[in-house]
Amino acid sequence: MRRVAALLVCAGILWPAPASAATAREPVGWAATGTGTTGGAGGTTWTVRTRAELKEALAGDGDPTAPKVIRVVGAIDGHETADGSLLGEQDYAPGYDLAKYMSCFGRDGAEWSDTRYDYCKQQRQLRQTGSNKEKAQIQLTVPSNTTLVGVGDHARLLGVFLTVNTGTNIVVRNLRLEAPVDHFTSWSPDDGTQGNWNARFDAMTVITGKHIWIDHCTFTDGRFPDRAAPLGFHGERVQRHDGLLDIEDGSDFITVSDSRFDDHDKAILIGSGDGRGDRDRGHLKVTFLRNLFTDIVQRGPRVRFGQVHVVNNVYRGRAADTVYALGVGVESAIFSERNVFRYRQGTPALAVADYGGDRFQDTGSWFNGRPAHLNAVASDLGLTTDVGWDPADVYDYRPLRSAAAVEAYVLRHAGTGRPYARP
Repeated sequence: MRRVAALLVCAGILWPAPASAATAREPVGWAATGTGTTGGAGGTTWTVRTRAELKEALAGDGDPTAPKVIRVVGAIDGHETADGSLLGEQDYAPGYDLAKYMSCFGRDGAEWSDTRYDYCKQQRQLRQTGSNKEKAQIQLTVPSNTTLVGVGDHARLLGVFLTVNTGTNIVVRNLRLEAPVDHFTSWSPDDGTQGNWNARFDAMTVITGKHIWIDHCTFTDGRFPDRAAPLGFHGERVQRHDGLLDIEDGSDFITVSDSRFDDHDKAILIGSGDGRGDRDRGHLKVTFLRNLFTDIVQRGPRVRFGQVHVVNNVYRGRAADTVYALGVGVESAIFSERNVFRYRQGTPALAVADYGGDRFQDTGSWFNGRPAHLNAVASDLGLTTDVGWDPADVYDYRPLRSAAAVEAYVLRHAGTGRPYARP
C-alpha cells in the first residue's frame, strides 16, 4: 500500500509530497527522440538527506517504477550506515592490507602466488569478500520513471556507485558525483605490457538503460585524486577509480548536457567491449551537449558501436597529461561538431584517437583558437568521414557557431549549481 501520510523532515525521515516543477525542462538530443525523457514528472516527491533515505526513496514504497522526484539535500555518503557512521576498508575486510596483497605478486608484479607468503591466500580472499561487501554498500540503483535532482549548489553523492539497470525514463540533474574509491582494486599482471590495476566502481553506470537525461551534473575524483593514491608497481600510483560515466549493454537514447567532468583518467566509456556487438550493435545512441572536460586524461568519450553526437563541448588541460579526447572504437560512428579544445603545448592530434574504429566526422571544431581540421587528423589515422548518419536528420538542435560563444556558454552554465539556460 502506497504511503499517504507525510513523514517528518525534521526527524531526518523522508517527506513524500506532490511533484514540483523539477522536470519542467526538456532535453536536446537523443534523449528527446521517440517517447522523450521526462523522469518522474507528475509523481511523488521525496526529500532525502542520508543514504538510508535515498535508498528508501528509490524503492518507492515497494513500487520502484512509479513516477517520483527525489530531491537530494546536502552530502550523501555511500559508506554511511543507518546510524550515521561511515564504513572503511577494515570494516569491509578486517585484516586486508594492500602492501601484503601486492607482495604476493613479487617485486615486479609479474605473477600471483598463494604460497609466496603464508598470508597470500588470506589476502586474496579478503580482497574478494571486501570488494563484494563494498559494492553491496555503495551501489544504489535508479529505477524507471525517476528524477534524481540536487537541491541548491551543494548536493553531493560521495562515493556512491550510482547505477541504472534496465531502467528507462530517468533524469539525473544538479548533482556532484564524487567517484568511489575502490578499497579492493585488483592488479592484473597480463593487462597491458606491464600489468594494470582494475578498479570496480564508476561514479555512474548505465546498463541497458533507455531514455536517460544527465544534466547539470559534476563528475570528479574530488577528495581522492589519483595523484594522492599509494604507489604501486613500476613506480606508478595504484588506480582506485574506474570510470566517471559508463554506458553499456544496449543502452539507448541518452543525452548528457551542461555537465562537468573533472580531474580523472578514464572518464567515459560507451560500449561493453569489442566482442559485445550482439548486445550493443544498433544501440548506444548518445548526445554530449555543452559539457566541460577539465584535466581528463582520456575517454571523453571512448565509443564502441554507438551513434554518438559530441557538440559544443569544451576540453581543456595540459597536453603532457592527456592521452586523447575522443576515442574511435569498434563500429562506432562519432559525429563531432563545433567543440573547443584547449591543451597547452598540444596539437590537434590529441583530440582523436583510433581504438579499432574506422569512421569519424567533425564539423567546425577549434584547437587552441584555430580551426582544428579534425577530419584531416582522422584521415591520418586511416578513418573515413562517412559516419552514416547526421544528427540534424534525427532531432532538432541549434549549435553555437563560434569558439568564443561555446566557451562563454559552457564555462558559465556547465556543472552543478550553475544557471540553466538555452543558447
